[in-house]
Amino acid sequence: MTSIDDLFKKPNLPSKRKLEELPDPSKSYKSAKLSTNGHVKQYATPFAEDEIDEEEEAGPQLPSDIQPEDGPDEDDEGRFFGTGIDDNAKQALDYLDTRETEDRFVDEKIDSSWLRKLALNFEKRISKNAELRAKFEDEPQKFINSEADLDTDIKTLSILSEHPELYEEFAKLGCVNSLVSLLAHENTDIAIDAIEIISELTDDDVEATPEQWDALFAAMFDADLLGLLVSNFSRFYEDNEADRSGVYHSLSVIENLASQPANSDRIGSDTALSKWLLDRIQKRESPVSQNKQYAAEILAILSQSSSLNRKRLSSLDAVDIFLQLLAAYRKRDPHKDGEEEEYVENLFDCLTCIVDEPEGKTKFVEAEGVELCLIMLREGKMSKPRALRVLDHAVGYAEAKESDPSYKKGKSKKEEETVNPNRGALVCEKVVEAAGLKTLFRMFMKKQDASTTEHLLGIFAAMLRSLSAASAARIRTLAKFMEKDYEKIIKLVTLRRDFAARVATVDARIKEEKSNLSKDEVDSMADNWFSQRLDGGLFSLQMVDVILAWLIAEDDGAKAAIVKALAERDESLGDIRKILQEQLTEIDAVTGDGSEQANLREMLETLVGFLV
Repeated sequence: MTSIDDLFKKPNLPSKRKLEELPDPSKSYKSAKLSTNGHVKQYATPFAEDEIDEEEEAGPQLPSDIQPEDGPDEDDEGRFFGTGIDDNAKQALDYLDTRETEDRFVDEKIDSSWLRKLALNFEKRISKNAELRAKFEDEPQKFINSEADLDTDIKTLSILSEHPELYEEFAKLGCVNSLVSLLAHENTDIAIDAIEIISELTDDDVEATPEQWDALFAAMFDADLLGLLVSNFSRFYEDNEADRSGVYHSLSVIENLASQPANSDRIGSDTALSKWLLDRIQKRESPVSQNKQYAAEILAILSQSSSLNRKRLSSLDAVDIFLQLLAAYRKRDPHKDGEEEEYVENLFDCLTCIVDEPEGKTKFVEAEGVELCLIMLREGKMSKPRALRVLDHAVGYAEAKESDPSYKKGKSKKEEETVNPNRGALVCEKVVEAAGLKTLFRMFMKKQDASTTEHLLGIFAAMLRSLSAASAARIRTLAKFMEKDYEKIIKLVTLRRDFAARVATVDARIKEEKSNLSKDEVDSMADNWFSQRLDGGLFSLQMVDVILAWLIAEDDGAKAAIVKALAERDESLGDIRKILQEQLTEIDAVTGDGSEQANLREMLETLVGFLV
């Protein structure tokens, strides 16, 4: 049994620093100097030199038997006025100053030689860690140090983000493959660190050339970066802060890769990634987390980048998913200036892009997207202008291919020959069927901002273009323009004057700029000036004139009302014809989908024929 004495033995601790020998009091004592108005209790307070009488000493003199050997004034700066350190401490400080000078940091040259050395050490760290893990699988204490060393080397690679000129050699040395392979490391902390470094190396702020980016991205794709990122999502538990960070940095890597147009289609073709992103945005959270918002943002980036990505998402029932998620905001708004607001914005962006495609339009109608947008137009707040934008894109012309299942779905052979290939027509018909005309025209007659007016005009122009002649939906649409003594037509002419005036102001400024430029400079500025004209109201002016031209072609009463309204400001049908002919010229200068361009040209040429 342990004895009482053993219990109270001093612990086996390192010996404390020995107390230094006290100095001789006779050598350190010195009388305090006081000012004439000093107080005896202030003897320990230092005084400014200008407050001290150097020739007068305060207090009694020391007895003669304890006077310092070198006289009373040997230490003019004693313990009250000196440095406060003895000779031993001063020597120690001098030694430290000397060492600091000797150990001064010298910048290491970051070049190819440095990179090769770094790569060699990095490979050794990975191999050593793998070897120790295999040898001592059940004894983590024997390989934990090697993982700490590996972690340090991974973080060292962040220096490369400041030296993108080394990216190509970094890829050639095989280091990119080794770094990416660490995403499959058994220790998720190692995998997360590797993901974070990849995020830094691929960040948009890195000033790399296209060739350097291409070399880095090619090596990462060859190492199956996307596959490893997706596989990691299944072992990250976002309730844990470290794993939540791993998901965030993984999404950051995907965003960085997608920022290069050449990579976007490749990322979008990864079905496993797209499915995970769609699942992630559906996860119930309150409040909406940063990662949920980020997943929606990645989907928005992929949707905006290419038509192929939009079609792929449409095939995964993304339209139905987005509509279900947005339905929660048909009457209520998300919290402002937070993750939820950005999340909702990204969902609307995704939906807007996908309904531009024929497949997306079909899915939009099937999932009752038109009805949801009309509810938002009537009852929504934040969702109202966004729903209008979605509807504008959904009714737009998009010709389905014969290979599109929706083109032949439910049609007999005879019906297939006559069916309208324009999928936008389906949406237009659904708008009329769902009593959307009343909502849209009520908005049109009220004062609206420029964006809302532009979307409304886009919807009207698309409906007049897409709805079949003599169909009930077309007749009901035309009737809306004619009712109440042509008030909608008068509103259109009023808007036309405003847009025409704004475009004329821009044209005058451009004409003045042209006068001071050479022919080559004028040619180089053509695209810029055209963009300025569009921003100045040209696009809206073109849509108004297309709508007016359709009404003139459809109804003599509408034509008379338009001519009368134009004559009030000395305008005529010739002004509308001029704008349509300008559009025809633009079509000839733009390359695009041949069938759609041909269809638009045919429509404009037909309308110009009625403007006489």
